[in-house]
Amino acid sequence: MKLENPNSFRTGPDERGHFGIFGGRFVAETLMPLILDLERHYEAAKKDPAFHAELNNLLTHYVGRPSPLYFAERLTEYLGGAKIYFKREELNHTGAHKINNVLGQILLARRMGKTRIIAETGAGQHGVATATACARFGLECIVYMGAVDVERQKPNVFRMNMLGAKVVPVQSGARTLKDAMNEALRDWVTNVEDTFYCIGTAAGPHPYPAMVRDFQCIIGEETRKQMLAAEGRLPDSLFACIGGGSNAIGLFHPFLDDRQIEIYGVEAAGYGLDKAHAASLAGGRPGVLHGNRTYLLMDADGQIEEGHSISAGLDYPGIGPEHSWLKETGRVTYLSATDDEALAAFQLCARQEGIIPALEPAHALARVIEIAPTKPREHLLVVNISGRGDKDIFTVAEHLGGM
Repeated sequence: MKLENPNSFRTGPDERGHFGIFGGRFVAETLMPLILDLERHYEAAKKDPAFHAELNNLLTHYVGRPSPLYFAERLTEYLGGAKIYFKREELNHTGAHKINNVLGQILLARRMGKTRIIAETGAGQHGVATATACARFGLECIVYMGAVDVERQKPNVFRMNMLGAKVVPVQSGARTLKDAMNEALRDWVTNVEDTFYCIGTAAGPHPYPAMVRDFQCIIGEETRKQMLAAEGRLPDSLFACIGGGSNAIGLFHPFLDDRQIEIYGVEAAGYGLDKAHAASLAGGRPGVLHGNRTYLLMDADGQIEEGHSISAGLDYPGIGPEHSWLKETGRVTYLSATDDEALAAFQLCARQEGIIPALEPAHALARVIEIAPTKPREHLLVVNISGRGDKDIFTVAEHLGGM
């Protein structure tokens, strides 16, 4: 399906939370008053200068923003072709882009008088960011995490415990991110009075996809200013990995109406698109999960299939609804990278730049390695390094034979 291009790609969603046919809010009747209350408070906060002043102060002095835009000189020389820049979100406090969104949502929870925070996490980066913000503001924190992910992301589980959060291993389903989100939604339905659900990606029922995107847009807004300062013009192409898609939409959205810029999202192809993978745009079709309509991995009966990726942050069987719409309009090109390609990119980045990326952005780097050499030397390419790889060293060591 190819949709007609709108006058602007930045005006969505509509008042009911739709990006074209995607998005919306498909939730239990018990949750509907909370969702509407959240939307009211978010709309009020967006117009409140005090809210923005407090958030910006935290982003500067607590997170350490702006994150650098770094010229990857040796990788550029090694690959030839495009001039490669890294947007270094891995240097943020807590080690990933997740903290940008979490701080916004926690400030919103405080405005709403909520004292108990719940979250889901896959790789653990959103869980660590939520535990960090809760410690900072003295809030109770419960993080749902698939039991498989608890095992493969031990450093982040330890960090969440150190920060005072309660990590609940989820034993249902494939025991990964989808199942953690299911449990968090069950908790929310049960504890509607005092609980705020801090969703980590640009998915879920409206207004979450737009709200998470807005809090993450600081990535792209900074990149515009930094590239203009460094090169005197905007970049020619952008790359980011896609699970639910929060780091990607944060980088992409401020550039969507600059139609000369090529934009690439990279899904997790796991063992390959004809085998187990987590590329819902490449291998799925529209359906409803976790409160929104979007592309999902489903079987012939419409049952959700399990995703697979070496990266715990990408093995989700769906994607944020705005990405589904951007695919349909053709504004963003969505590619994929296998586990093996991500592992190779992980090692190349470490050895060429002295930067160990998380396995998630290593997927985006895998496609950069392929595409950058095909571009001329004046082509400016930005890839979002959305997290650092400390959390992945055990997984990588296991796959590479202990290194």
